[in-house]
Amino acid sequence: MRRLSTLLAALLLSACTLLAVSPFEATVGPADPTRFDRPATPLPGEEYATTIQPLLDRRCVVCHACYDAACQLKAQSWEGLVRGASKVDAYDQSRLLAAPPQRLYVDAERPSEWRGREFFSVLNERAQTPEANRTAGLLSRLLALKQQHPGPNEGAQPAALKIASDRAPMCPAEAQIEAYERANPLGGMPFGLPALSPDEHQRLSRWIERGAPYEGRSSLPAPFAAQVENWERFFNGDSAREQLFARYAFEHLFVAHLYFDEVPGARRHFRLVRSSTPPGTPVKPIVTRRPVEDPQVPRVYYRLAEERESLVAKTFMPYALNAQRMARWRSLFIDPSYTVDKLPGYSPDDAANPFITFAALPVGARYRFMLDEAQYTIMGFVKGPVCRGQVAVNVIEDRFWVAFISPDAADDLATGALFRQAGRHATLPSGSSNSTILATWIRYGEIERDYLKARTDFFARNLGPERITLDSIWDGEGRNANAALTISRHFDNASVMKGFVGDTPKTAWIIGYPLLERIHYLLVADYDVYGNVGHQLNSRLYMDYLRGEGEFNFLAFLPLAQRMAVRDYWYRGSSPSAREMVYGGPVSTLPVETGVRYRTSDARTELMVQLKSRLGPVLDANLDLTRSAPPEVRGGLASLGAIRGAALQWMPENALLSVTLGDGSTRTYTLMRDTGHENVSHLIEKHQLLPEEDTLTVVPGIAGAYPNAFYRMNASQLGAFADAVRGLRSEADYSVLSQRFAVRRTDPAFWAFSDRLHEKYAQDQPGEAGVLDYNRLENR
Repeated sequence: MRRLSTLLAALLLSACTLLAVSPFEATVGPADPTRFDRPATPLPGEEYATTIQPLLDRRCVVCHACYDAACQLKAQSWEGLVRGASKVDAYDQSRLLAAPPQRLYVDAERPSEWRGREFFSVLNERAQTPEANRTAGLLSRLLALKQQHPGPNEGAQPAALKIASDRAPMCPAEAQIEAYERANPLGGMPFGLPALSPDEHQRLSRWIERGAPYEGRSSLPAPFAAQVENWERFFNGDSAREQLFARYAFEHLFVAHLYFDEVPGARRHFRLVRSSTPPGTPVKPIVTRRPVEDPQVPRVYYRLAEERESLVAKTFMPYALNAQRMARWRSLFIDPSYTVDKLPGYSPDDAANPFITFAALPVGARYRFMLDEAQYTIMGFVKGPVCRGQVAVNVIEDRFWVAFISPDAADDLATGALFRQAGRHATLPSGSSNSTILATWIRYGEIERDYLKARTDFFARNLGPERITLDSIWDGEGRNANAALTISRHFDNASVMKGFVGDTPKTAWIIGYPLLERIHYLLVADYDVYGNVGHQLNSRLYMDYLRGEGEFNFLAFLPLAQRMAVRDYWYRGSSPSAREMVYGGPVSTLPVETGVRYRTSDARTELMVQLKSRLGPVLDANLDLTRSAPPEVRGGLASLGAIRGAALQWMPENALLSVTLGDGSTRTYTLMRDTGHENVSHLIEKHQLLPEEDTLTVVPGIAGAYPNAFYRMNASQLGAFADAVRGLRSEADYSVLSQRFAVRRTDPAFWAFSDRLHEKYAQDQPGEAGVLDYNRLENR
């Protein structure tokens, strides 16, 4: 009997082990991880690029793109789909050790390689039959689950669905799909949104049944190939000067979507990458965690690799390359007379300090390089490696203006002497992916204080009132709209717009070369998404200092007698030490009077008005809705923009408003709630919100990549909508407003609205439009 019991137990254990491996093992055979290393060929007329990817862009990419794609499943390309999904959270802000990077196209190429990096397939890698591809593929099962259980067609989605963007990830692997289906009948794909139409479902299902075929990328047309050859020749000159400039350009452009605006027709975008192979040969990327790390090759070549993914708004940063750009860079870096005696190395300390690495390059040239496309430069810290995350943006106010020190003035202020004196004090804390928190923070706090003291002493010796005037503000040479920017925060993401958007904000930054360079290196070039909690937290804490430097520069243009009061208004509730790091402390006081003349006692507001006047020639007139909006919506939009106070706390951070005019055409506007804060110097924001100071900013077109709500109405309803917003007193009030005006997640016309919205986006903003992200779309 004991032997029989032992045998039965062994059989039961064997059966359980078999079931734990996969419920499909007995019927469709073992998995073959190499199944998609070579794709099947599609039938003529059913090419992936024209029949499948456009459908994925409209229905799947809205939730599955970038590092914050649900379950890291990227639907922007065939390669992203066959890589599969993972239960690992790329944005895990609690990990004690840095995680291995999981960058598509970089850290592994073939799907079989990703199986060893904690990614599992969402397509069938077993026996290839239509039935097996339907039943053993997770993507097919989740699409079918949505067809069987489409969910409600009005109101909000059930609370049990857990739609919030900070929800615990639900990423069922193959062996877990049946349990997931039983526990989450409404959890099919598209998750928390209406099902695909029968035609869309049939098209995608047929593709899956046929083994997810893919024809590969098309060859590069001759005009683009010629441009690539031309630019690779430019980026790979042999002189030390050319090589140092190319390194500088790469470390600033590696996140850019480069395009050739002199080539007619549809754009193609490219990435600037480091390669161990020279132009004229296949690109062999150099793989490092960050672009500033040692390439471990004798010679680095800078190559242009075509973008392989669909463009999404949250990461799309277009940057034009043309003959004028090349001539500009030649005039800044190649033609002037200066000497590069030796190319710098890649030691960790120097790589985290661009003032040392690129000391041989003219300071004014570096600053002008960034200023020419300042929106792109600033946008890097909200669209670059960070991609999303409150750690990156909770250090800034909800809306503020940005202006820049003139490069002519900066050439004098930021002299080589200052950098030789203070360069070592400008080292950034992001150089290590594994950082301790307390020790690193104390160390870099001391470094920052040393830098501020050196900077303040230099300013006190070299500045007088005649130097602190509006003439020191860059005016864009009267034609460059990058001279005036607005940054708007939407809780854990942000947007950067050209021009001074909205009414006079609470605060503003004035940025010079040292600050602009450090912002880029802290949160773009030297930031590691996969770094540990110390790396991420130290980057956020150090950004406190950089924000303070931008505000210090603004305060310097105010009368001495008003600077402390303005600082205290910005930092209500903050500790004295936090305030003194911005202005008024031993290392941050500027005892020099401004040369700006004021007529009122409110110099803060008056300075912003004067900045707006100085930069008037480069400001976008369309931002003034009182003149640019169609007459039939001006009053309603003005009424919305005038709403202030606690009623707005019930509104979403970022919402898109589609208005139909009397002639049947539509206009799109963005509603941005500017949340009132006592200050933004604390990590924990509880008890710092001031709803009575909330404001609403109305912007033409689409601003931001993560809409929280969609509203749709006729022009004649704008007044009623504004009244409803003004009357909000509770969540129940907002639910009534949403029922009347919102296009909710359950709306049967949701996808039709989404398609029209994206078509309008591409039509009105063709140079910057990308697929929006719906992960933060509210369920109210």
